[in-house]
Amino acid sequence: MTAAAIRNAGPSVDPIALTQALVRCASVTPADDGALEVLRTTLEPLGFLCQRLRFCDPASPPVDNLFARLGSERPHFCFAGHSDVVPVGQGAAWTVDPFAGKLIDGQLWGRGASDMKGAIAAFVAAVARFLAEHPAGLRGSISLLITGDEEGPAVNGTVKVLDWMAANGHAIDHCIVGEPSNPGRLGQMIKHGRRGSLNARLTVLGQQGHVAYPELADNPLPRLLRTLLALSQHKLDAGTADFQPSNLELTTVDVGNRASNVIPHEASAGFNIRFNVLHTGDGLGRWLRQLCEQNAGRHRLEISISGEAFLTTTDGFIEHLQGAIAAQTGRPAELSTAGGTSDARFIRRFAPVVEFGLVGQTMHKVDERAALADIEGLTRIYHGFLARYFA
Repeated sequence: MTAAAIRNAGPSVDPIALTQALVRCASVTPADDGALEVLRTTLEPLGFLCQRLRFCDPASPPVDNLFARLGSERPHFCFAGHSDVVPVGQGAAWTVDPFAGKLIDGQLWGRGASDMKGAIAAFVAAVARFLAEHPAGLRGSISLLITGDEEGPAVNGTVKVLDWMAANGHAIDHCIVGEPSNPGRLGQMIKHGRRGSLNARLTVLGQQGHVAYPELADNPLPRLLRTLLALSQHKLDAGTADFQPSNLELTTVDVGNRASNVIPHEASAGFNIRFNVLHTGDGLGRWLRQLCEQNAGRHRLEISISGEAFLTTTDGFIEHLQGAIAAQTGRPAELSTAGGTSDARFIRRFAPVVEFGLVGQTMHKVDERAALADIEGLTRIYHGFLARYFA
């Protein structure tokens, strides 16, 4: 369905047709390819004020984002998500055109169907249904924060939109991020927290020389290996009631030495730490620097923290979502902090946030797809949540 056809449909929004329209936009990060325009022309007839926000950074490409708000009062609830998608990979391996949005055997096929254009369509359709039940108006506000930078560097997307919102009086009270949170079936899992992520690269410095004259050189490899052994053997913690134990994983060891008779001048390694709320990025950084000082000798240590660990504690907000899920599926949803990071790591600084969306079994894979029944079911869950939240 084209953007014009969606606009002419009036206040009723078909989540399947809207998902198709979004999937047909080849919005591989940082490209938009019309996805935000599809959303704008769908949201404005519902009464949303839509603002296109383009942010730039010297080290990363410019990105287009969309902030759309209906109402001006509190409480202010926000649906957050991303319209960008990862590359298709091996195009020839796909059963269908990854940007055709075809419906086959009860599934909607295409890149972004599950991660997370189907959830964005469910956001919009749920709001349309909720508004149709409340012709007198909304007591509060609903907004959508849609970024085009979640699958990329995450520099010119949600984090900058949130700063813009704060500067322009758009404080939010609660937020659902529509990431595909369910491992196997719709309604299975709500992500109410996430582990933090720290990436580090250690370079141990030596002095190049001939292997037959080690006394004239300084081999950095033994010191690198000693340091890596100390890192890998250290137990960070035993986990908490809500989080699995923090873990450090070595990801690469690089020397770049092709000569068998040369001691290299330096050797480096990369590693990642996924950490729970028992740690902070700064605290782990101090521990890493101390351990490297003790074991590595002359070295460089580069650390980047892409997100801190967080846990959303309930104030009734999560219970509203759990109630809507149970009403649709007949089963309770598990609360979990497993998995990687998402833009919730930025939103948690502004408001309580959880992640709940479609089933994630095919996300980022060839032949990504979402069940039509799940897209409709997710729409009903979001609709039921809004009814509880604004009751």
